[in-house]
Amino acid sequence: MPIEIKEVKSKKQLTDFIYLPSIIHKGHKNWVPPIYMDDRVFFNAKKNKSFSYCDTILALAYKDGKLAGRIMGIINCRYNKIHNENDARFCFMETWEDAEVFNALISFIISWSKEKGMKNLVGPLGFSDKDPQGFLIEGLNEPIVIAANGNFEYMPRLLEKMDFEKKVDCVVYKVNIPEVIPPVYSSAFERVMNRNNVIIHEFTKRSQLKPYIRPILTLVNETFKDIYAFAPFELREMDDFANRYLLLMDPKFIKMITNKENEVIAFVIGMPDISQGIIASKGRIIPFGIFQIFRAQKRTKQLNLLLGGIKKEYRGLGLDIAMGVTMLKSAKEHGIQFIDSHLELETNLMMRAEMEFLGGTVYKRYRIYQKSLIN
Repeated sequence: MPIEIKEVKSKKQLTDFIYLPSIIHKGHKNWVPPIYMDDRVFFNAKKNKSFSYCDTILALAYKDGKLAGRIMGIINCRYNKIHNENDARFCFMETWEDAEVFNALISFIISWSKEKGMKNLVGPLGFSDKDPQGFLIEGLNEPIVIAANGNFEYMPRLLEKMDFEKKVDCVVYKVNIPEVIPPVYSSAFERVMNRNNVIIHEFTKRSQLKPYIRPILTLVNETFKDIYAFAPFELREMDDFANRYLLLMDPKFIKMITNKENEVIAFVIGMPDISQGIIASKGRIIPFGIFQIFRAQKRTKQLNLLLGGIKKEYRGLGLDIAMGVTMLKSAKEHGIQFIDSHLELETNLMMRAEMEFLGGTVYKRYRIYQKSLIN
């Protein structure tokens, strides 16, 4: 019986799409389920503004009449126009180790992309770099963090057999927290703060963060605009992003720098790892899963970096060092043993240098692939 590919159109099919990974990854110790309440919003075209400027398609694969895989295709029309590209993307792909199903899903998105006039297919890559991206190719035995792919090793292998090649890698650094902050870090911090007329802000309450949400995310738009696959936040998206993550934030791990005019010029956001809480709750935070997440947040020894940026005219002054040293001190005070940098483009040499200055080493690597659709 041939593989059957069906476009997701009904509520039942969307439910199957959302929950299929939990079946495929059953027993996969390093896989972290999504927060399903968020997924219900994320894949809803009426609630996720990204659908308004993208062409999209969701599809399910069936083998012998049984659900066997899923995939999403995206054409980010706004991004393509700004960057003069003709790329389609595939993402949120899940299958068992079955080349027939895998090939059928990719071939379906290739056909759809060609019909839309696209010249290349890239992925895994979602609406923007804020979504899980790339297949994990190194560090498959390391714990996965929220908003990152936790694929099996066969996924990139099957993709490469379909003649997909590397487009770009993203690396993840592990920074061990030292027992004592090295004097070189403390000296660097003092030099930076003494020679620059700036103030570093630390927080103890979430309410203190609210006035700075839009300024921080506006700075994200400025500093990330040339980063591959970045999609800028619009005002509504800033508020949606804050509402989605603010409850899970620990204000002690948010550092911000302002100039003498009280303008936000640099920031870094970290979050104690909640992966074990999400695993324990099986991605369902209502009614009691949220308590498992908070418990995991208090017990974890890992801090995940989420976002960071420095205003262009203030780069090269050591503000990144000042925030890094401050973050290390807070991590040490709260029993954190290491920091996960989250994904950094391998070409982002400035951020990589900062991680390496703090003693970080690469322990995971994600790969975004590409294939020409021109015969």
